[in-house]
Amino acid sequence: MMQLYPAPTRLQSLDAQRVSVMRPHPGTQPKSDRPTFPTIYSSLSPQALISEVLSSYDIDRVIACQFWNRGLSDVYLVQTLSRSYILRVSHHHWRSRSDVYFELDFLAFCRDRCLPIAYPLRTTDNRLAVEINAPEGERYAALFVFAEGDVPLGDVNPQQSQLLGETLARLHETAHLFRSRYHREPLSLEYLFDRSLDIIAPFFSGRDRDRDYLETAVADSKAALENLPQSEPYWTICWGDPHSGNAHFTPDGRVTLFDFDQCGYGWRAFDVAKFLHIALRTGISRHIRDAFLRGYESVSPLDASETQRFQPLTQAAHLWSWAIAVNNTMMNNYSRLDHSYFSQRLEQLKLLRSSDWGLF
Repeated sequence: MMQLYPAPTRLQSLDAQRVSVMRPHPGTQPKSDRPTFPTIYSSLSPQALISEVLSSYDIDRVIACQFWNRGLSDVYLVQTLSRSYILRVSHHHWRSRSDVYFELDFLAFCRDRCLPIAYPLRTTDNRLAVEINAPEGERYAALFVFAEGDVPLGDVNPQQSQLLGETLARLHETAHLFRSRYHREPLSLEYLFDRSLDIIAPFFSGRDRDRDYLETAVADSKAALENLPQSEPYWTICWGDPHSGNAHFTPDGRVTLFDFDQCGYGWRAFDVAKFLHIALRTGISRHIRDAFLRGYESVSPLDASETQRFQPLTQAAHLWSWAIAVNNTMMNNYSRLDHSYFSQRLEQLKLLRSSDWGLF
């Protein structure tokens, strides 16, 4: 996943940082009786966000608002006279109001319990988000404190990896106390496997052997996981995307977690396996992965029934992240979804099902 909370660059001059509004030529303005063309995604004006959204917060005068990254949400880097913030705006097709507020509620809960997360600020009238009536439908903007530190250069060292594991375990243990009136889809077998298969399988039309392999892999992995209990301490709220790109480390050894867009109730072992899956795909060494596990188990030891299921859980992580990527790519870059893309992902799944899956 692309880093969502990058370190801000050095402030340029005020004039250079100002965001201007592009005004169309009067002759291109739509007629009043002309219906608006249907939209599935809109890029929101940074200047309008300053006046219509950021004005809802008790912060210093905004001197810059820059569209920083388009991922599963739109991310803007906000700079005021005194500090930087991250403004995240949900996508209408990806997250509902309930999804958004579940996550923001959880982050506010974590902040109240002194967990090191990038938390959302409240508006002057005590809201965690500002609703935006975008052309495609309701979207939700939330302003976050900037995560202190930086993403590690060249990825985490063993000490940072262990700290990341410890922090994830603390998060899982604390999350047992969380309650929310908002619903978000749990990371169940049906959600991780069946719904992911529904998204991916149609792209294997005409590739019957590959599709059969995919369906067999899903059935085998589900069967291996169906006895995992959905109760404490095994079942908790997962971060959903734990890796070093979603954490900032400071020189004095502190960490701040961010990007909880994929959070939800699920197995704690799945969250650990999600880290292992990303580590395996990006070539992170075995001793870094082991340090993460040592850190996690120093706070919250895992049962053998959980560690013995890391392999099918990494396959769940692979299929889920694959389906999310396909859904997102269909919205903005369909040309990437070619034969080679799906072949490559399928080969990665085969490696995760092999006997030496933990070595590559």
